[in-house]
Amino acid sequence: MSIRVTVFAFLAVAATLISGCETGSNPALAPRQMSLYSASRGSPSPIQHIVLMIQENRSFNDFFATYPGADGTTTGQAESDPSCSPPIDGGSIALTEMPLDLSVDMNHTWKTGYSVAYDGGKMDAFDKVEFVGNGEQECRDAYQYTNPAQIKPYWTLASEYALAEHLFTTQGSGSFIAHQDLIRGGTIVEPKKAMVDDPTCGDCWWGCDAAPGTITHLITASNEFVETGPFPCSNKFKDSYKTLRDLLDAKSISWKYYVPPSSQIDGKLWSAFDLVYPVRHGPEWTTNISSPETNILSDVQDGKLPAMSWVIPEGANSDHPYTKVSGKFVDNGPEWIASVVNAIGESSYWNSTAIIIVWDDWGGFYDNMGGTLGKYAGPGERVPALIVSPFARPGYISTTTYQFGSILKYIEQNWKLGSLNTTDKSSKSIIDCFNYGQSPIKFQPIISSLGKSYFMHEKHSYQPPDTDW
Repeated sequence: MSIRVTVFAFLAVAATLISGCETGSNPALAPRQMSLYSASRGSPSPIQHIVLMIQENRSFNDFFATYPGADGTTTGQAESDPSCSPPIDGGSIALTEMPLDLSVDMNHTWKTGYSVAYDGGKMDAFDKVEFVGNGEQECRDAYQYTNPAQIKPYWTLASEYALAEHLFTTQGSGSFIAHQDLIRGGTIVEPKKAMVDDPTCGDCWWGCDAAPGTITHLITASNEFVETGPFPCSNKFKDSYKTLRDLLDAKSISWKYYVPPSSQIDGKLWSAFDLVYPVRHGPEWTTNISSPETNILSDVQDGKLPAMSWVIPEGANSDHPYTKVSGKFVDNGPEWIASVVNAIGESSYWNSTAIIIVWDDWGGFYDNMGGTLGKYAGPGERVPALIVSPFARPGYISTTTYQFGSILKYIEQNWKLGSLNTTDKSSKSIIDCFNYGQSPIKFQPIISSLGKSYFMHEKHSYQPPDTDW
């Protein structure tokens, strides 16, 4: 029996045993109860390298609805909708198990997507959301979850390392905003106004390279949608727009942002730093923005991994629904993640590295837990996060409420960078997913159908990881 099968079996059996021994206990809590040992918060950090891998458009429940011990569900809540075929009666609705490579892309904007599905916190109006562009209601499309057999690498990582089950996006918006939040924790560009949803240009760069006349959309602190915002380049913003790059540079800590090759037509979301004027129009655009994204595999192999890395996938490897290559729907996301984790795990970097895998937005999928709506359309919906490290708590499911600022806070605290004073200031760090005092976990390769060689030689499609069409 393999180590992974043993781990899954152990979790399942332990859940049963603990539920039987503790009167009135919930078996879903068992893995958490088993993992409550010292977080060793006072231990000096052994982490010298942080790799933040950013996948696309999945809610927590879509990937972990049936994961043992996780806060997931196979039933949802919907409003009555006789116009759907078949009609939806309202109330409880069964979620459909679906393949990973989906042939539909759902609305995940704030204005017409999340704000509708959220329904005052009831999270019961996903069927009322309309597809972008055609005005048809999505009906049952959002009420689904992914076949676990097709995302085995993710479940393996969750069982061997740590899974964050209550991580919320900073906003209930799409990928353009989410990628900004993952470099700075917020998108305030004017007093009491933050960017939300997508800039106005179509298939173009969403940053300093956007077409003339492009404007952003804004949301006020009281969640009023504003149609006209500034051009999407930080030198046009009224507020300061510092990112983690500023804090890392101030401490002379190396960083790279790994992105696939892009073109003017399909460049939309390739690099969050395209919006950051000092990077786009400075030397770091050449030295720190690294393309193709598979350069991270080469850098690990050659001993050139920077202290801080962001990794953006090729479209076909991003988990984004409705991604076509050569006329076929494709999703090699789990294999891509496994290839990078394996490369680091089998290298000299393993004992000093934390790999954080996160999905940038909810993608329009149902989730059974909504955030409490605060300022600037946030927080948004739950998304998955995996924390992979020799110092991650093995099999730990964190119930701590996080948002993207929690990841930034962990990075800031790890190198004593100070704070950006965005959501990183108010968020709880993901430090509880680590135990620096434990014996380092010996790396075991993640089983995957595609390996490092496939991705190193993959022909780039020049499709962005997300278009938000």
